[in-house]
Amino acid sequence: MTQQLPDVQASSPEVTVGLNRVGVTGVEKLLKVARADDRPLVFMAEFEVYVDLPSWRKGADMSRNMQVVDEILEEAVSEPTYRVEDVCGSVAERLLEKHEYTTKAEVRMEAEYMTREQTPASGLQTQSTADIIAAATASDEGTREEIGARVTGMTVCPCSQGMSESRARETLETLDVAEDVIDEFLDEVPQPGHSQRGHATLTVESEGAPEVDLNDLIAVARDSMSARIYNLAKRPDEDHMTYEAHSDAKFVEDCVRAMAEGVVEEFPDLSDGAVVTMKQSNDESIHQHNAHAERVATLEQLRQEVNGDK
Repeated sequence: MTQQLPDVQASSPEVTVGLNRVGVTGVEKLLKVARADDRPLVFMAEFEVYVDLPSWRKGADMSRNMQVVDEILEEAVSEPTYRVEDVCGSVAERLLEKHEYTTKAEVRMEAEYMTREQTPASGLQTQSTADIIAAATASDEGTREEIGARVTGMTVCPCSQGMSESRARETLETLDVAEDVIDEFLDEVPQPGHSQRGHATLTVESEGAPEVDLNDLIAVARDSMSARIYNLAKRPDEDHMTYEAHSDAKFVEDCVRAMAEGVVEEFPDLSDGAVVTMKQSNDESIHQHNAHAERVATLEQLRQEVNGDK
């Protein structure tokens, strides 16, 4: 006769306090995403899976969470799946069904994404990397899904550049260079400023899957900084990136605003209720601290603010 084990998780806790998130993190799975006219994309993805826990229940069923994740991801591999955020949504909805005591289930996923491109000056084939960010939250009100990416680029400090330009102007004036020649020179040759490696994060969340293309989101995020960077760079490419970055010096705040403008311009058909998250973090080169800025807003708010300035 098989001994019936007690369901410890279903018992009452000593302290009756509810919890917003209980689950598992660091779950690595191979994920295959189909494409209509090309071979599928294959990712090594890392998942986080959570449910909420009422005050009267001691614990969640961790093994049940893992079983659901395994089941859904196996289906994603065997059947055509075109959106990674839909995988998160399916897992979240299944979690909500299988845990009768929960009111909300959350799933988050990150994976490295490789794209092919050409270097800007030498025209050589290379690859760029981005971290895909996908998530979903399922509740009695429905399922919201989120898709986006975190990318790396280059920024140049406008303040530092302004001081260098003032120094250059003073030096040229002492050499009796004509004022109009100085102006023309400084317009053509951007002056040095301290540079940073920047990290832009851009995601869009909506009811169901957001009507955006991941590659377009990545492009908006990369173009929000002073210049794109490339894994392969010959000397002409290095010169191109340096010149481009110093021609478009940006504070960390400017990068977030550039993302906002890019989203408004790139996705005119996206619903007003979509929530856009924009973050920029710069690894400072001349400070021991880093710079950070972010904004979370509906697309309706961003459209009003961006178009109100024009």
